[in-house]
Amino acid sequence: MNEVQNKVTGEYNIYDAAKDPQFAGGYIDIDEERVRRLADGTQLPFRYLHGGFEGTAVRFSFCFPPKEKYEGRFYQYLSPFPGPEEELASLPMTGENDKIAFCITHGAYYVESNMGSGAAFTNTDDNTMTHRASAATAEFSRKMAREIYGYEHRPYGYVYGGSGGGYRTTACIENTNAFDGAVPYVIGSPYAIPNCQSTRAHAERLLRHKMDQVIDAVDAGGSGDPYEGLNAQEAEALREAVSFGYPMRSWFASADLDDGALPVLYPGVKAMDPTYFTDFWEKEGYLGADPQGSAVRDRICLDSGIKLVFVPGKKEQLLEGRIDTRNGVNDAWKKMITADDADGEPWIELEDAPQGDDLYVRGTFLTFTGGAAQGRRLQVGRIEENRLYITEGFGMDNTLETMSLLAQGDPVHLDNSDYIAIQTYHRHQVPSRDYLAWDQFRNADGEPLYPQRPMLLGPNFCTNGPGCKQNGEIQGKIIIVACLMDEQAYPWQADWYRRKVASAHGGDGTQVCRLWYMDHTLHGDRAEEEIAPLHATTYLAGLHQALVDLAAWVEQGKEPLPSSRYDVDGGLIRVGESAAERGGIQPVVHLLADGMECARIQAGETVSFLAQGEVPEGAGVLTQIEWSFEGETDFPVKGAWELTEGGQKGTTAASHTYHAPGTYFAVARIRSERNGDADTPFTQVRNLARVRVVVE
Repeated sequence: MNEVQNKVTGEYNIYDAAKDPQFAGGYIDIDEERVRRLADGTQLPFRYLHGGFEGTAVRFSFCFPPKEKYEGRFYQYLSPFPGPEEELASLPMTGENDKIAFCITHGAYYVESNMGSGAAFTNTDDNTMTHRASAATAEFSRKMAREIYGYEHRPYGYVYGGSGGGYRTTACIENTNAFDGAVPYVIGSPYAIPNCQSTRAHAERLLRHKMDQVIDAVDAGGSGDPYEGLNAQEAEALREAVSFGYPMRSWFASADLDDGALPVLYPGVKAMDPTYFTDFWEKEGYLGADPQGSAVRDRICLDSGIKLVFVPGKKEQLLEGRIDTRNGVNDAWKKMITADDADGEPWIELEDAPQGDDLYVRGTFLTFTGGAAQGRRLQVGRIEENRLYITEGFGMDNTLETMSLLAQGDPVHLDNSDYIAIQTYHRHQVPSRDYLAWDQFRNADGEPLYPQRPMLLGPNFCTNGPGCKQNGEIQGKIIIVACLMDEQAYPWQADWYRRKVASAHGGDGTQVCRLWYMDHTLHGDRAEEEIAPLHATTYLAGLHQALVDLAAWVEQGKEPLPSSRYDVDGGLIRVGESAAERGGIQPVVHLLADGMECARIQAGETVSFLAQGEVPEGAGVLTQIEWSFEGETDFPVKGAWELTEGGQKGTTAASHTYHAPGTYFAVARIRSERNGDADTPFTQVRNLARVRVVVE
């Protein structure tokens, strides 16, 4: 590995791609003119280049704007899970998700690579390939920029990515000299995996029959007491997850009981710590060893035989050349799920199967212990009487191929033991005291309350892709974007990394780092994939604004707005009610219905709504407000602000008549823009507020 001087420590440990012979043979195999189109019909011409490095699996795409639109910079996106043809994943994107159009309209060319990966979920035997290949791609793009634009210059380079891509982004800005700045977003700590996923899954399992009442209690106009009506085990699970960092207001995102990426991660835990999965059920101090515990109650572990099999036909094949666009923080990991190519729902009927109305089927695997399919595994989606319906899953064998091998009487084993066991792994992974979310698992002397495993696995997971552990020694400037309602990468982790950067810079990171929290936003980074858009909105415009402000900071010395103001309480992040108290870049809106958070009326009566909006000082101007009164997800009613203080504050009133009895949630969704431009498509920063209306 080639080295240059570390700007922070003075040590020589920073990678210089220009001196690495592995990436000396860059080539271009596609060079053509293309056009992007905005929603308003505007056409954006650009020059598209595709290529790679000889003797490696690295492939990349560059998208260069016309010379008159170019301002001497590039933005390089890093996917959470690079895989085959990853460098093509952003090409089909449209609307606010169009990374290429954002770059072209902001004076930059766009860079994306597969980071050296030739297969989903893995790179190469050398896990430093991620940041080395990214740096090499950046440097080669600079060479092409000089050729295309016809003058000698070094384009400024900014790398960004979220979730798993956030780890890769920090690896690049800490360990290479290729980038001038970075925007890591919705990021984890070295102990995020699998602990954030396991805490969520444990609570979802225990609360699967009480989730609706928890959601209602913390919603606008609710009781405010999510523990009301819970038994001791349920209350403990809820308190454990929230204390660990799961935002209380985000439980609506768990209504479908989807554990996210945990099914993909747990096999890695089993490979590194196999004895845990027997210790869990046998040794004192583990939940599974408690005969009265929820783990024993929900466990499925039995042997049976096959009685009947239904094998559907195959789906029509996808069009050849179709690009897999799953490179966002919420869907990139899905590339590792075994594809189900059946055109119907396959099922297997067993001689004996678990019975009852309260079966916990998630994470249940069917293993064939004899016959032609011996050793193969399938994922069970649901159980009805003795019939097991098969679904797609990570690490599973091909469904149709496997089922074609089955015969009546073949022995099988049905089991969810491992999946239940992984759900409390975090209790047995207590790290150092600076990880405050684990305080609930320490006694008064700071010692763990539960038996601890031989090793802490988090750093293994979190360095496997990037190839290094976060150290805060950034080689440029960064703006971190985090979400206060992040249900996947809990919000405290962004503060942990901000403190890491500050520690590496003498205790004060303000000269190189900002952290902006965004409220009413979840983990996902796709504008059209908002989970329940009446509860949450997208932070994508805030991410775009961070990229713009980062460039101005580096290139012009224009300092961005200060970090958000917040308090840390264990695993909880708390902010003030007003925009002035919170700071950052996001507008705040407060909403009342007939002067209250919960209005009670008779059918046929009209409710008066009042919305008050505010933008943090220097963050821009209120540009839009739109309404949903009866659950419309397209926000059909458009309002108008009465602006004061140069557009930094505003009020607006609306009314709506409710004709049918029921419980409704009225939602006001607002936008602000740094320059007050209501038409620009990429930097309209959003927020929302909800109120409850009960119609009798």
